[in-house]
Amino acid sequence: TSNIFDNFSIDYFGPIDGHNLPLLLEELERLKQLKGPRLLHVVTTKGKGLVSAEQDQITFHAPGKFNPETGQLIKKEVAENMVKFQDIFGKTLVELGESNSKIVGITPAMPTGSSLKYFIEAFPERSFDVGISEQHAVTLAAGLACEGMIPFVAIYSTFLQRAYDQVIHDVAIQNLPVIFCIDRAGIVGEDGPTHHGVFDISYLLCIPNLIIYAPATANDLRDIMY
Repeated sequence: TSNIFDNFSIDYFGPIDGHNLPLLLEELERLKQLKGPRLLHVVTTKGKGLVSAEQDQITFHAPGKFNPETGQLIKKEVAENMVKFQDIFGKTLVELGESNSKIVGITPAMPTGSSLKYFIEAFPERSFDVGISEQHAVTLAAGLACEGMIPFVAIYSTFLQRAYDQVIHDVAIQNLPVIFCIDRAGIVGEDGPTHHGVFDISYLLCIPNLIIYAPATANDLRDIMY
């Protein structure tokens, strides 16, 4: 059947079951013999093989240590009074959402890490997890802002780089009221070098119509969000 890839002269194959390794390997070997650009559509289930992971994909995106047989998470020992910065953000956004129905939350597959999960639970109809598509997240926020909504875009610093063009053309040039809540700024330790958000201040400072604020305390964060 015809599909969009045919229009670009890309040979399309599939979809096939990505968990059927013999079939997948056989198909990959077959496609090696063909010439020109080709696309293989592989369908997989996130967390395949662990029922708890298949059913709760958000929690098991980066669960840390867990029992591989039962799926039970092994909680880290943390001080009772320790509160994560992202939780301050997430719970404050819920407060704001309760008082202003125009506030919406957007994230490109980072609801847990950014703690937008609290807003998603409270206001599912005003929450958008667009998957790993940062450019779309920013342009969606711009479109909603054009219609009078107030988007809070929760996104990791290192991944906002992917949407640099959209930040400039879709948000800044139009001077739209989009709030980027940039998580994982600076050196982030265990998340590794791909998640170090060391360039955000440099690449955002040169963009017009932006206010950049780095809160030092939980109260600073709450105040700037309000």
